[in-house]
This record gives sequence, structure tokens and C-alpha cells, in this order.
Amino acid sequence: MMAVGFFGCCGAMRESQCVLGSFFTCLLVIFAAEVTTGVFAFIGKSVAIRHVQTMYEEAYSDYLKDREKGNGTLITFHSAFQCCGKGSSEQVQPTCPKDLLVHKNCIDEIETIISVKLQLIGIVGIGVAGLTIFGMIFSMVLCCAIRNSRDVI
Repeated sequence: MMAVGFFGCCGAMRESQCVLGSFFTCLLVIFAAEVTTGVFAFIGKSVAIRHVQTMYEEAYSDYLKDREKGNGTLITFHSAFQCCGKGSSEQVQPTCPKDLLVHKNCIDEIETIISVKLQLIGIVGIGVAGLTIFGMIFSMVLCCAIRNSRDVI
């Protein structure tokens, strides 16, 4: 990121078309990477949700088999997602958060929270991509202005 900023700053200060072109190219590559990451995140959302739910179900069944073995993992899941159990919370009540007043199904809560967080990340990604496009437009405008001013002289 420092190199990209350096290209943009030096290109503008020195009025160098070559350096501004390099800045534009770097921003274009970053923009392409952002779009690719966003597409893969959107496509892989259901896979990520299923993976976390599977991890929870494994920790849940490990805890039911041996009450001491899966205890730490289950406590972490319950405190992170503020939920308790799958169908009912009676079997795993000792691992539930103490401040949880209403029973929430962890499988449903995992899906809800991950969907909301990925949506928030997507919104931030769109904002960053917009800023990248903004930088690309201004670098090309400045590059064209430099070219036009040199043609006049």
C-alpha cells in the first residue's frame, strides 16, 4: 500500500505520466482483487455457514459423549454467538452464558450472525471499491491534464 501511495504522490508532484500510469495500474489490480474476493465471498457464504455449523455440531456431540472434553469449545461457541444448544438447552446448560435470558438455537444463530457480518463486510468492500474507482478516475484525469498541458507548450 505504501508503494501504491508513493506512485500516486510522486506522480502527481512530479507531473509524471509514467508514474501516474503505474499508480492507475496498481489501483486497477487492487480493484480486480477486491471484486474477485467479493464474488468468492458471496458464493462461499453458504459453505462458510455450513462449516461453522458442522464445527458446532461436532463440539456438541463431543460434549454429550464426554462432558469434560468438548467443554471449552462449546463454551466458546455459546459465548461468541450468545446462544445455547441445538433444540433445547437442558443437555448443555452448564456451558451456556449466564446472562442469556431467552433460549436461542445455536444452529440458527450461527447462520444469522455470519450472514449479517458477511453483509457488513460486503458493504465495506463496496465502499473501498468505490474509493478505488475514485482514485483511478482522478489519476487518469491528472494524467490527461498533464499530457494536454505539455502539448500546449
